[in-house]
Amino acid sequence: MALQPLNAYSSLRSLPLYSSSYTHPNPISLSPFSFVTRPQPHRTLLISCSSPAFSPIFLSHLESHQSEIEPRKPNQIDPKIEREPDPDPLINFLNDRVSGCNLFQDQLEELNDTRETRFEGNRQDPESGSSKSSKIEKILEIARNLPNSVTLGEQLGGFVGTVSEADCVSLLKKLSQEGLFKECLYLFKWMRIQDPVLVTPILFSVLFPVLGLACMSEEIMVLVRNFTQEKKFRHVCVYNSAISGLAKCGRYDYAWQVYEMLESNNIQPDHITCSILITILQKTRGKTAKDAWDLFQSMTRRGAKWSLESVSTLIRSFCQEGLMKEALIIQSEMEKRGISSNTFIYNTLMDTYVKSNEVAKAEGLFQEMKERGIKPSIVSYNILMDAYSKRMQPEVVESLISELLNFGLVPDVNSYTSLISSYGRKKDSEMANDAFLRMKKEGIHPNTHAYTALVHAYSISGGHEKALITYQNMVGEGVKPSIETFSALLNAFRRAEDAHKVMEIWKYMMENKVEGTRVTYNIILDCLGKNGLYVQARDVIFEFSKLGMDPTTMTYNMLINAYARGGQHYKIPMLLKEMTTLQLKPDSITYLTIVYAYIRVHDFTKAFYYHKEMVRKGLVPPDMKSYAKLRVSLQNMKKTKNMRDRSAILGIVNSKFGIKRRGKKDEFWKNKKRRTRIAKLTGDSRRYV
Repeated sequence: MALQPLNAYSSLRSLPLYSSSYTHPNPISLSPFSFVTRPQPHRTLLISCSSPAFSPIFLSHLESHQSEIEPRKPNQIDPKIEREPDPDPLINFLNDRVSGCNLFQDQLEELNDTRETRFEGNRQDPESGSSKSSKIEKILEIARNLPNSVTLGEQLGGFVGTVSEADCVSLLKKLSQEGLFKECLYLFKWMRIQDPVLVTPILFSVLFPVLGLACMSEEIMVLVRNFTQEKKFRHVCVYNSAISGLAKCGRYDYAWQVYEMLESNNIQPDHITCSILITILQKTRGKTAKDAWDLFQSMTRRGAKWSLESVSTLIRSFCQEGLMKEALIIQSEMEKRGISSNTFIYNTLMDTYVKSNEVAKAEGLFQEMKERGIKPSIVSYNILMDAYSKRMQPEVVESLISELLNFGLVPDVNSYTSLISSYGRKKDSEMANDAFLRMKKEGIHPNTHAYTALVHAYSISGGHEKALITYQNMVGEGVKPSIETFSALLNAFRRAEDAHKVMEIWKYMMENKVEGTRVTYNIILDCLGKNGLYVQARDVIFEFSKLGMDPTTMTYNMLINAYARGGQHYKIPMLLKEMTTLQLKPDSITYLTIVYAYIRVHDFTKAFYYHKEMVRKGLVPPDMKSYAKLRVSLQNMKKTKNMRDRSAILGIVNSKFGIKRRGKKDEFWKNKKRRTRIAKLTGDSRRYV
């Protein structure tokens, strides 16, 4: 029975998932981290098979008969997904879900069953296994050492009739692993002219992703247009592999054209098609989760069944936009249809909670996953370790590493990077270095992120010399530094107020064409501003403007500081006019920088003027403690200024009335004779004092 259409996306957000009084039936009683203080997880929004019956939700009219969906046990995990290894980087784990050959594994098994008899004639006996491998190695050796202007097909004359279809598939895989993509294409052309033809639908499922890695989108389109005209190649597996290959090289427009060919040939898409197209929508600019939902709805109308791959991709699409409530509703409906959640879905939900700073809910999902018998992966632990690393709780990160060891997992470089980063954020560079050495002792090679975390730890703890040594060791071991590494190194010397070293590092970056980010931009400008190097600051602004980074209010705040500390405080009004020309509004930091600039040169009149301007515009400084100190200083200066003004006014009044100002006493004042007041009154001029 076909699934019915759904046009209820607008009501998606308004439908409740659970009542506010719902509590998870299995609350956490014995936390593995009970000896470490951390927040208790909230369990009000989590999905569990042991939860009470669900109320009808927006997906109710997508219900189909139970016979359409193969039932699964509550705690059963899809073996296909379980076999997929979890990549080390968390970003690759969340973004690179589509894999060319893994997604088509079930379809390849089906094709293998149908073509088993054809392969029987080409299979060799177990005794000839060594000859088969030697034959493949000979072809690989020829491909590695091809002379110029000679193709691989021209050198395979001696292998005619001895290579089977399975051998060709193995050859394509090995050639792609060595990066010999053109040789893969020449091998395919040679297979086409053999008798019998060695080209099969299974071969396309390997060839198209390989050509996609080589960015040969035009070749993929030519092959699709030519071979799909034959009936035996009109299989959904061929179209799926072509769409996947085009997605790998970023040609999403061609991918949609292949999907239109699939529809025009009346080929029914499956859940793999749905999963790949939803992934393409996620990477297409301007597309939202609503578009992914509409596509999923359209595919279900055409007969594509709910599967773990398609639903997990759809959940990820909602999670990327922060629509956690809707993602949990989809997970609930998937559970009702007998499809149990796997580690990937839980990792996606946990990562979204962590990014929204809801670590307690991520912890709750982690505990629920273990209670349901789903074994957490190393990625699951890395998500939690990264969350507690940002909260500067290295004790919790240490406990998570101990727990994953008890589960039989091995911490990877990302696990230790989180530990190094957590110590670094607490300005404990010694413990960060100990964690780094422990990682190397375990045989784990540090990558760019691990070195960057250690450089950052030294940077914020005042160890700029150790940060430089760490960077030199990184380069010496052949690890390529990233822009984050350079930013951390620049920040270390900025804190040390070593403008010469900062400029030296920046020039090295320019020579090696390392484009800085906005963070790099601000670090360099702040260092130059504190040292009063306004000319160099202007040069930095000009260079970064070439990269498309236009000046902001923060940029001019640091530039004003550079002019003020460089003795050019009289040019501050000119800088304010530049800001007006660029339509940049001064903020409270701008005015405070100007006030401090005039206080340093004892120009209290202008300092009071710009302070009144800030108050009049209603700008509130971000640091109230520093502002309170500034106000006390201004009040004291105001009192001093008022006393001087009072003295000046009294002097003017006295001079108007003819009262002479008393001068200072000289060295002869004791010899001067003057009358006393009594002598003046009595008229006795002979009495003197």
